[in-house]
Amino acid sequence: MKIVNRKSPKVGFVSLGCPKALVDSERILTRLRAEGYEVAASYGSADLVVVNTCGFIDAAVDESLDAIGEALAENGRVIVTGCLGAQPQRILDRHPQVLKITGPQRYEEVVASVHEYLPPKHEPFLDLVPAEGVRLTPRHYAYLKISEGCNHRCSFCIIPSLRGDLVSRPVGEVLREAENLARAGVKEILVISQDTSAYGVDLKYAAEPWRGRERQARFYDLTAALGELGLWIRLHYVYPYPHVDKVVDLMAEGGVLPYLDIPFQHASARILRLMKRPAAATNTLERIAAWRRVVPDLTIRSTFIVGFPGETEQDFEELLDWLRVAQLDRVGCFEYSPVEGAAANDLRLEPVPPEIKAERRARFMELSAEISAARLARKVGREMQVLVDRVDGAVAVARSSADAPEIDGTVRISGAGNLAVGSLAQVRITASGAYDLEAELVQLP
Repeated sequence: MKIVNRKSPKVGFVSLGCPKALVDSERILTRLRAEGYEVAASYGSADLVVVNTCGFIDAAVDESLDAIGEALAENGRVIVTGCLGAQPQRILDRHPQVLKITGPQRYEEVVASVHEYLPPKHEPFLDLVPAEGVRLTPRHYAYLKISEGCNHRCSFCIIPSLRGDLVSRPVGEVLREAENLARAGVKEILVISQDTSAYGVDLKYAAEPWRGRERQARFYDLTAALGELGLWIRLHYVYPYPHVDKVVDLMAEGGVLPYLDIPFQHASARILRLMKRPAAATNTLERIAAWRRVVPDLTIRSTFIVGFPGETEQDFEELLDWLRVAQLDRVGCFEYSPVEGAAANDLRLEPVPPEIKAERRARFMELSAEISAARLARKVGREMQVLVDRVDGAVAVARSSADAPEIDGTVRISGAGNLAVGSLAQVRITASGAYDLEAELVQLP
């Protein structure tokens, strides 16, 4: 049943999944706010609820289905979007009473569905929406999504079936959004996509003007242009293609943060072939060593999968040996989990027993913690610039250039309760742990 128009329609919003999905949520909310909708703070105060789901692995699917169920129980009127929306029958089997289901990146369909069940005000108030749009992150940092989809066909992943092939945003559009964020007071931009270093391939690197110069839609050119904004520019989801070397040179020049998030996933050549990883033939250890010769303080974070079908103890030991040499600063490790629709499900290989997967992950994380602790210990006594995320009494909790929000470590600054959230400060490192640092305030920059 459709409802009549009202003065201030309110939409509740639940955003699940990765930062790329968070950006999708921000775009939908920006459009709704521009049309006169208010964002409800609770299920009870909302006229309907939009749930932006994740469908990448089984645990994420379960979380999304539970969130839909909670929204239905608390509110009763639910529109579903996001990655799990690409598999509508899985949602309907559990929650047949949802109002509408749309897939990922279907912004117009989501908004149209809201219009259908909750008509907008007749007079939009575009002037009340800031140029940078509605953001779900703190004011001092923001995610900048430069493309959708992926051209790779990794056997454990279903992202291309959910989000399609690579579709890059025009370079001028990306840079104008970044400029708006800078004007709004953002201090750090986190560049994200499914394959950041492939940016612009589908556009044939088409150039557009920005700040009086033609800028090509290339990973290097975009990164160099972003560096002109004078902000912290942090690069995520970077495949180690050869042209990444030039971006490391930008880091040496100080244009962007000396930080690379590279999804290596494994080190065994045999497992990488089974995973159909694009960097399987690349000598990554040589590349990492070369990058660190150019930028000694380069931070490299990555994620890995243990227990992939057919993974032997020898394959796993090869991964540990690789990590000992690579000395990655930040890592995450996941036990392999079958994903419905993934090509890996068709591999006729012996699955790794759950207890062995868990044991391998524990060994991997133990080694990674040792490496992290040793690398952080070298920073004791050094001065560095940090960005303040929050203040807890007399302690300011900040991040250095080596720390992405929510996934990496923190720098706790004692006696700095007067610092403002979002401010930059100069500190001296006084102690270190496995993942975090302690510091004292030197001065404001």
